[in-house]
Amino acid sequence: MPYYHRVMAASQSAQDRRVMPSHFDVIVVGAGISGIGAAYHLQQQCPDRSFTILEGRGDLGGTWDLFRYPGIRSDSDMHTLGYSFRPWTAEKSIADGPSIMEYLRETVAEYDIERHINFNHRVVRAEWNSDRATWTVHALVDDSRVRVLTCNFLFMCSGYYSYRGGHSPDFAGRERFTGTIIHPQQWPEDLDYAGKKVVVIGSGATAVTIVPAMASKAAHVTMLQRSPTWMVARPDIDPVAKRIRSVLPKRLAHPVIRAKNTFFQQFFYKKTRTSPEIVREKLLAGVRAAVGDSIDIDRHFTPTYNPWDQRLCLVPNGDLFAALNNGSASIATDTIESFTETGIQL
Repeated sequence: MPYYHRVMAASQSAQDRRVMPSHFDVIVVGAGISGIGAAYHLQQQCPDRSFTILEGRGDLGGTWDLFRYPGIRSDSDMHTLGYSFRPWTAEKSIADGPSIMEYLRETVAEYDIERHINFNHRVVRAEWNSDRATWTVHALVDDSRVRVLTCNFLFMCSGYYSYRGGHSPDFAGRERFTGTIIHPQQWPEDLDYAGKKVVVIGSGATAVTIVPAMASKAAHVTMLQRSPTWMVARPDIDPVAKRIRSVLPKRLAHPVIRAKNTFFQQFFYKKTRTSPEIVREKLLAGVRAAVGDSIDIDRHFTPTYNPWDQRLCLVPNGDLFAALNNGSASIATDTIESFTETGIQL
């Protein structure tokens, strides 16, 4: 019998552990950026509606509390990733994880949202009843008992990561490897990689963040990618936003910066749809300017797809390119045949 059903049976068979259903107009699943934002808007725009937040983990923050790997940061600007109702005022618009967590905690405290959050309530099942126009939601509490709630609107703010464990490919020969294998989603707090040779498998947003962060301490870091990803370097401090804040009061500066960033994001994305070849050449020109002739751009930085057919990776201050240039990191493009005792055979 699956674990959830065993707990459900045990909960229902023991009278003193039975939890009667509670009804809310809205149940929000997740207390990350989206869930906290949903709570604010429900309080402001629907004060006559009851709601609660079910958070599967023991703290708020979602992604920004879960991931603890080196260099954890946003990969879009916080003026648009943050809230329209609470301006992002830190100097860096591409912010590190701890700064984002501080911003979220301050938001929760300022708008008295934490009283609505039920921590360690992992939603495991939801059923819709058309006759009653209600959802019945089953939440596993502290991995030991089931709480049953009902609502008329189920607001999923749970993101797209499986917090129970990240994807782990089945690489041949993995069991032979005598070194340490780490998944970014389960990063040990005491991991010491100083002076060690590291291979980071992948070239998405996580890899682009980890490689330059680890390269400052490791003996060498290799980013091993099966295929290239589109990348663009941008400063982590927005000079235009900084100028706007210097001449406008906060209540005016924030919406102006937010509108400016949203406009340029939409403009750039539309250009990738209407003029993909022009965007391709501009992105490749930016990479060439950053790494020079020392790296084969065609092999390592030219994807087979157009920009924004898949996610575009942001390189703040060109830190990945700097690590490649100074030799603390390198890049390899190939497929993995197998792990060996001391490394990876391509």
